[in-house]
Amino acid sequence: MSNVNNLTLKLQQVGRTYGKGEHALTVLKGLDLEISSGEMVSLIAPSGAGKSTLLHSAGLLERPDDGEIYVAGLATRGLSDQQRTALRRETIGFVYQFHHLLPEFSAEENLMIPQMIGGISKSLARERAHELLDYMKIADRSAHRPAELSGGEQQRVAIARAVANNPQLLLADEPTGNLDPETADHVFRMLEKLVRTTGLAALIATHNHEIAKRMDRCVALEGGQVIELKK
Repeated sequence: MSNVNNLTLKLQQVGRTYGKGEHALTVLKGLDLEISSGEMVSLIAPSGAGKSTLLHSAGLLERPDDGEIYVAGLATRGLSDQQRTALRRETIGFVYQFHHLLPEFSAEENLMIPQMIGGISKSLARERAHELLDYMKIADRSAHRPAELSGGEQQRVAIARAVANNPQLLLADEPTGNLDPETADHVFRMLEKLVRTTGLAALIATHNHEIAKRMDRCVALEGGQVIELKK
């Protein structure tokens, strides 16, 4: 059980159903999950099991039908859409299988934009972008646009962007799923180093069982609930 005083993410009896009547599809049912700061948890689930729904709910992109979601100790069920957006922007970082970088902007600018949206000055945003790109060992590619970067470089930029605003929670959906094994290993090592040094709480969905075993805990979705897996 996670230390309640150290919890970054807590899902309590979360339920989510799509549709009504005979066409209703219950995806999450009484789901419980806790993740502490500095902890990496892998999520393994087959397609259609509710992985995306779980990540979207944890990231405040969807509202559950039942239960409560606590982010950084704050109950979110009663928050307005505006409050949820603000909390998401300030507290949560997202990484997807496909990097979703803005193609017309450089790597540096892709990191600066979310910071400036959050109220950081252009000069400070640029300084932070350089620090992160250097940390991810791609500072020499800062002026390049996504199309000029390799797949691994694009994903490292995406990870750097996800943490540009110093979030407490990182949610990743197959962050290495689109990469060859060697590049995937390198990207994961960079991600792990970032989590360990910053104290992020990370929930990472992956089909790569070898990478999953390298995290602190492995969980799976079964019958709409989270079950702990033995590593």
